Amino acid sequence: MQAVILAGGMGTRFSEETAHRPKPMIPVGGRPILWHIMNHYASFGHTDFLLCLGYKSEVIRDYFLNYRMHHTDLEVELGTGKAAPIGSLPAESDWKVILADTGLNTATGGRLKRIAKYIRGDTFLATYGDSLSDVPIDQVVDFHRQKGRIGTLCVMRSAQRFGVVWFQDGKVTRFQEKPAAGEEWINGGFYVFDRRIFDYLDEDCTLEEGPLNRLAAEGQLAAYSHSGCHRAMDTWRDLQLLEAEWSSGHPPWVKQEVKRTCAS
Repeated sequence: MQAVILAGGMGTRFSEETAHRPKPMIPVGGRPILWHIMNHYASFGHTDFLLCLGYKSEVIRDYFLNYRMHHTDLEVELGTGKAAPIGSLPAESDWKVILADTGLNTATGGRLKRIAKYIRGDTFLATYGDSLSDVPIDQVVDFHRQKGRIGTLCVMRSAQRFGVVWFQDGKVTRFQEKPAAGEEWINGGFYVFDRRIFDYLDEDCTLEEGPLNRLAAEGQLAAYSHSGCHRAMDTWRDLQLLEAEWSSGHPPWVKQEVKRTCAS
């Protein structure tokens, strides 16, 4: 199953970092947060990725086009400048990545609409390029299939200020925009979609506004509740927290079985 990652936004709330690179490329523990998100999907066997690019897309393109150069030892001929990777391949060498230009100023729903032609199969995963979670992807997919609705979103607890999701009996009923900060159920940003979602999108829409509200009103948006870790990286303080958790050796957003792999 393909995993779509929205990685094209400008990240204006984090301008001290995003003036030079797209937000998904901000490093945590020496790797872009984008890599950590992809590694989480890969830990559940999902290694077929589709990245929706926009702002400073060339940085992400360069990273993946030269991936082995970034993550293996190199042998360089000083006279010619030729460089070749040596040693073992990175553990993630089986990942496949589509790099799709979805426009500089395109909203989230529009970015999804523009990659419809690359979606294979009837169902796909989707998330944002700036949030980490230990959400169990396999259980979310099973839940989505059991419910048989067009979309499933993961609702999570968070003390950060986000729009609140109201749901009942595993079904989203309504959304509420950013109330006072507190422990509320929020849209955790991890989705499973039936390809019928594209009928709800146009190239100018914002996913979190019209399309999701319409799905909820029609009873077509399931809610998978997850009480585990959710970390959004919107500020320098958020980044410092992620770095501290990574340095502890036990980041709560990394699946236990892959912690050793991630640290290598």
